[in-house]
Amino acid sequence: MSGHDLPEAIARHPAIDQWLGFGTDGRVDLRSGKVEIGQGINTAFIQIAADELDIDPARIDLVAGDTRTTPDEGVTAGSRSMQTGGAAVRFAASAARHALLGEAAKLLQARVEDLSVDDGRIFVEGRDSDLSYWTLAEKVDLGQEIARFARPKTPAERNLSGRRLARVDLPAKVLGRPAFVHDLAFEGMLHARVLNPPAPSARLEDLDEAAIRALAGVVAIARDGSFLAVIAESEFDAVRAAEKAGRHCAWSAAGSAPRDPIAAVDGTEAEIETGFEQGDVTACEGRRFSTTVSRPYLSHGSIGPSCAIAVWNDGRLTVHCHSQSVFPLRGSLAGVFDLDEAHIDVIHVPGAGCYGHNGADDVALDAALCARAAPGRPVRVQWSRADEFARAPLAPAMVTRATAVTGADGLITAFDVEVRSPPHNRRPGGRDAVNLVAASHLAHPLPVPPPAAGSLASGGSLDRNSVPSYAIANLRSRRRLVRDLPWRTSAMRGLGAFLNVFAIETLIDEIATELGRDPLDYRLAHAADERIRAVLRRAAELGGWPGSPKDGSALGLAYSRYKNAAAYCAVVVRVELDEDIRVTHGWAALDAGEAVNPDGIANQIEGGLVQAASWTLKEQIGFEGEAVATRDWESYPILTFAEVPETRVEIIDRPELEPLGVGEAAQGPTAAAIANALARAAGARVRALPITRDKLVSALA
Repeated sequence: MSGHDLPEAIARHPAIDQWLGFGTDGRVDLRSGKVEIGQGINTAFIQIAADELDIDPARIDLVAGDTRTTPDEGVTAGSRSMQTGGAAVRFAASAARHALLGEAAKLLQARVEDLSVDDGRIFVEGRDSDLSYWTLAEKVDLGQEIARFARPKTPAERNLSGRRLARVDLPAKVLGRPAFVHDLAFEGMLHARVLNPPAPSARLEDLDEAAIRALAGVVAIARDGSFLAVIAESEFDAVRAAEKAGRHCAWSAAGSAPRDPIAAVDGTEAEIETGFEQGDVTACEGRRFSTTVSRPYLSHGSIGPSCAIAVWNDGRLTVHCHSQSVFPLRGSLAGVFDLDEAHIDVIHVPGAGCYGHNGADDVALDAALCARAAPGRPVRVQWSRADEFARAPLAPAMVTRATAVTGADGLITAFDVEVRSPPHNRRPGGRDAVNLVAASHLAHPLPVPPPAAGSLASGGSLDRNSVPSYAIANLRSRRRLVRDLPWRTSAMRGLGAFLNVFAIETLIDEIATELGRDPLDYRLAHAADERIRAVLRRAAELGGWPGSPKDGSALGLAYSRYKNAAAYCAVVVRVELDEDIRVTHGWAALDAGEAVNPDGIANQIEGGLVQAASWTLKEQIGFEGEAVATRDWESYPILTFAEVPETRVEIIDRPELEPLGVGEAAQGPTAAAIANALARAAGARVRALPITRDKLVSALA
């Protein structure tokens, strides 16, 4: 097998034993650099490995995201885990199987093609040979290269792919067993709370350290420049001390900030960049349609605030946290403490669900700084709800403009999109891109590198999904990256795709309505890819499209292929207008290639639909100058359990094709479908998210 056929991670970690091993107790140790953040990949990876090895999935123990033992697969992000991490597991497990069967063939003086495997036991032409993977592993060097042995099964040879395997991570979570980083407890563990500045640019000017040390329960203070934390024996003492310690600190005044964040984004004078151009959108003549849509700053709103535990022992740092990027985080911590990365271990433990860059990395540095003040003892830092809103990176506000031109036949001949937004990705990226909030508060602060937008060809960021995936001859995507606003932003589920799909799919609906065309038929007329047509038709069938708008209710439809390279997703929603706006039902059809675990895929789309509905109808961050004013669930409402729509997801399985990422596929189509349903029900459009009743009333007026 040639090296270019292998996943990139295997090029960096080429040996079989870097990915899996066989214990003496009939177990298989599987290792992955991709981490479980609620998307179900642990289960899917186990399923893939068990399929290649022909063993019971229950035999597999998976370790993920541990810099001590697992491969470095970068960041778990971008709906790439199945395409990259899943592929790596498949190749590694296949290589292990064929390396072991090769040894079995020698011992049995048989041909490899005459051997079969049943739950790890080796059979020769149907007869038990008394050999197994575990007896063979003692004789075979699994330090050999995967490329030498890997021959993954064909789709027809797989037994587990496409079946609904129960999620391995759910029993502990559902039954309340210790499952999260918040549940960890170590002998001698201390508890710390960080004293946050009143605004991001405020710095500590005066401190009565003696008064803080005298507070009940305080055993140590962590101080480095403007970073300040109190450390106590109990969590209660740490919380109480932090509340009182604030009286003994003086901070500098906050910097200035625009009064209207959306207007600041929209009015940017940042350089315009062209990310994609096909044909000439400026030369097309015909009827023109345009829209301008916006979204506010958003919070991840994880139900459990961020948490981490760190300990220093003999110059070595160990951190347990829920980071999605344990290896880049290790590099950033090495930069902060001027250590060799070999002296730092970062171990992923699940936290509250987050798709993107929340406070998990920041709290890891907080814990490490606190633990440095109490060497030899683990220190646990638990953020409060207010900390989570104020200190974690936000999803940036955005403004997207879209213009389309139709020809004499009513079909779209040109589509032009321009996106304006602050940065969407400032994750920790090693020594040269620390990007951790406390690092900017140190006595010797680490500079934050200039933000980069990335190329649209590699997935994009603010301009993600700004190019329609329909068959349109003339296309252009441009962007303006806003670099001068004071609010800290980074990645949230889908990056710019959420608003860009919203812009494209609502404009297409508007055009169809204006031309008297059915929105489904109008999309199909622009869909050359049969996979697009299939998900659109199936979602429409599931939702009973087009329905008949009545009594303030209607259906809405939208579609997108995430990043124009991952899963195809079409969504239909039913919206009702009463005292408030409510999404009562959601139907989705999805094509993600090979559906390794259909249940996990459905979970992702259901969760994405619910989260997108919450973003679309409710969520927005408020500011007081450069400080986040939103500090609790009352000021940041999210969709409640009573408001969750009934959902149904249908998967179009294509086992002959590679699996595609699904985690972020439903966000944009759901938002656009909601807006399209509201336009059909009320006869008016709201273009500034969130879509509230007051905004709808204004639009009607």
